[in-house]
Amino acid sequence: MIQKTTLFFTKWIIFFGALFAFESNVNAQTIVTQTFDGLEKLCAGGSFNEFNATFSYIDFPAGTTFVVELLDTNDNPIATTLLLTIDVTATQKTIKYAVPTNLTGSDSYGLRVKSSTGVTSSRFRNSLGNVSFPAYYKDYETSFFINNKSDNAMICSGGSLTLSVNNDTPTIPGSSPVNFAKIKYKWYKDDVLIPGQSASSVIVNSTGKYYAEIDYGQCSDVNFSSNRVNVISSSSGSAVTITSSLGNPFCSDGAGTVLTATSGNSYVWKKDGTIIAGAVNRTYSTNESGVYTVEVDFGGCKATGSINLSSNGFDASIDVAETTSIGEGETLNVSVTTDASTPTFEWFLNGNAISGANTNSYLIAVPGNYKVTISQASGCVSSREFEFRVTGPAKPSTVIQNIIKLSGLNPYWNIPDEYKNADTNVIILSSNGDKVLDVVNYQGDWPQTAIDFKNVNPVYYYVIKSDTGEKKGSITVIK
Repeated sequence: MIQKTTLFFTKWIIFFGALFAFESNVNAQTIVTQTFDGLEKLCAGGSFNEFNATFSYIDFPAGTTFVVELLDTNDNPIATTLLLTIDVTATQKTIKYAVPTNLTGSDSYGLRVKSSTGVTSSRFRNSLGNVSFPAYYKDYETSFFINNKSDNAMICSGGSLTLSVNNDTPTIPGSSPVNFAKIKYKWYKDDVLIPGQSASSVIVNSTGKYYAEIDYGQCSDVNFSSNRVNVISSSSGSAVTITSSLGNPFCSDGAGTVLTATSGNSYVWKKDGTIIAGAVNRTYSTNESGVYTVEVDFGGCKATGSINLSSNGFDASIDVAETTSIGEGETLNVSVTTDASTPTFEWFLNGNAISGANTNSYLIAVPGNYKVTISQASGCVSSREFEFRVTGPAKPSTVIQNIIKLSGLNPYWNIPDEYKNADTNVIILSSNGDKVLDVVNYQGDWPQTAIDFKNVNPVYYYVIKSDTGEKKGSITVIK
């Protein structure tokens, strides 16, 4: 029997001024790591995520590729993102890599190099000589708010209060650290860490100054912390306060102003002494003036605060009922009264702006659905509108308008009210036979676009189909 012998010998190699010795067989593939990048830890995030790993290698075939892997405490490899491979020498490379953005942070990661042939290096050492070190990807890298942005809160003697990280816009991913499920927190009272508290909220039962900081282990940054909240006892005599987001007086922007009470456990809001149904949160939105009060339960004791809220907008009124009738040949003058500063007015008929109607009154000659908008362009920029309906004679005329004067009071083709319903189909054709309108429930709003007069007044033809039959005729449009 022929016995096969493998030849071993001792190799001494100098890498970068350091002498390494190892037993090797012929053609042994070996990776030798350096201290990585002079860093103590891998603290990555949206603002920075690029690191270097330099290593030497011997006896690898041409075309071999290398990657950098993170190792958890059980030496399980976690792939990093390869950014660039730099050939330093024929047997030395530097790999630029990024930490995975979904990495769960830890203070005990390792780092190694792996070749495409399956050979792995030993762990890198950081600048402190450690083979385990912190690695974090910081999803949120800025300050944030707790306690609904308020720097004050109140508790009762023997009671408690919950302080929470704000999340005003949960649909915007980067707007709050709460939107990142893997983020943990450190809570402090009077600058001393509260042990065992890592959630996005904390229950406090004593006075003091509280704040939260995002817990990125040894990659934590004091800049990634919240506002400081001064929690006081109700026995100190401090009353509940209410603030208005738009100030007081406020200028309504449509949604109104947001009233915010001192933080507590539960709330009951009232307006002018009457409980507001469903208003049981710390905030309440309104665009109405009045005296608002809120009773706050601090857990065993209650306190009440109030605000006399007023608007610096304007008042307006109109001198017509929601529905008014005019007889055949009658007109109706409608006026608006307002205390707005330099107001502007715009009148509408059946959803269309009435040309030239820009004063506080309008003379109505035809039935229809009307609206007037009053706007104040200086000071508190705002607007109000009134809608009303004018009906025709009790027995509508069957005479159908056959002339439209675009410069008149009513530059639209009107039909008797008896045809303004969902069962009537109105069709208008040009003199060329082109269909320019085909609707049901016509409301007197044609023409809606410019008319091409050329050298003559254009003539159109109408067909009205109703339960009582058809009516046909012509319409002449004049300037």
